[in-house]
Amino acid sequence: MTKLIRNSFLILLLSLSNLCFAQAPVTGKAPQYKVDPYWPKALPNNWILGQVAGVTTDKNDHIWIIHRPLTVTDDEKGATLTPKRSKCCIPAPPVLEFDKSGNLIQAWGGPGSGYNWPKNEHGIYIDPNGNVWVGGNDKTDHMILKFTPQGKFLLQIGSPGESLGSNDKTQLGRPAHMNVDPVANEIYIADGYLNQRVIVFDSNTGAYKRHWGAYGNVPTDEKIPNFNPSSPQFANPVHCVRLMKDNTLFVCDRANNRIQVFEKSGKFIREMAFETETKGSGSVWDLIPSDASQKYILIADGTNNEVSVIVRETGQKVGSFGRSGRNAGEFHWVHNIAVDSEGSVYTTEVDTGKRAQRFTKVK
Repeated sequence: MTKLIRNSFLILLLSLSNLCFAQAPVTGKAPQYKVDPYWPKALPNNWILGQVAGVTTDKNDHIWIIHRPLTVTDDEKGATLTPKRSKCCIPAPPVLEFDKSGNLIQAWGGPGSGYNWPKNEHGIYIDPNGNVWVGGNDKTDHMILKFTPQGKFLLQIGSPGESLGSNDKTQLGRPAHMNVDPVANEIYIADGYLNQRVIVFDSNTGAYKRHWGAYGNVPTDEKIPNFNPSSPQFANPVHCVRLMKDNTLFVCDRANNRIQVFEKSGKFIREMAFETETKGSGSVWDLIPSDASQKYILIADGTNNEVSVIVRETGQKVGSFGRSGRNAGEFHWVHNIAVDSEGSVYTTEVDTGKRAQRFTKVK
């Protein structure tokens, strides 16, 4: 009888243990977000934004955007016409810096002495030293530029005119995005809307280091149909590069609906297909880790007009926010994405979207 009671007690303990184990969380709760409809504050000086083609944050949690003044229509810039068409507005300078409250701190940029400003601005990045990198994707924009935070010119890599192809070591091909490795003093460039590669230069001197195409192979300029997550080449555009804290490089192969992951040397590690039925302009426009842990990454999907939350190691989608629309929290061609130290998310929109938005993390 004693043995029977003891066995029954053991069975009960095992049952309770299994029940507790089954109820324990396995992966934790994925981050969720809500729009801050009051960010940013109204611009001064009767300024207005055109297509906003880049966003990034700096070590002070300031938010930087780059927009395209030439995309502001006559209807929007009526105050600049002769004679005036309307009281508003004037295109803002291309580069704008905001604080987290949405106050404009400074604005600068545009053509100047000693460098070639792009005709169609595309991409902005603040390196750990605070320097500002910008690019462009007009058919003659084959360069990136480096400035101080106050807009003093420092360095140009490439030049306008003709691209020399995906294996040239000096010219770019309508570059889309960039990311600096401060340890090696190297800048990785998603190159781009014409070329089909990642290329690396010394971030101080502009000296060529290395480049590669999809799967780490030598790139070609062969035109291959888009929307193929197993394509042997990157499609156009190669739209983003993001260096993670484990020294892996995530690359947005936008029109092939995939992310490819590399070592810093260019050695291929793995790939993740994403929303593979997407046509249009593809599904992977930009990506960024959601916070310092880098457990999740956020993908800006400008065709489906949402931001997706995925597990960085597996590519599993665990959440999303946004949809096509004009209201706060909705998107039209969500193009770029950034986060600050508190996990708030900043997005920008091109085409007729022409705005930046902020989303705060739900506690």
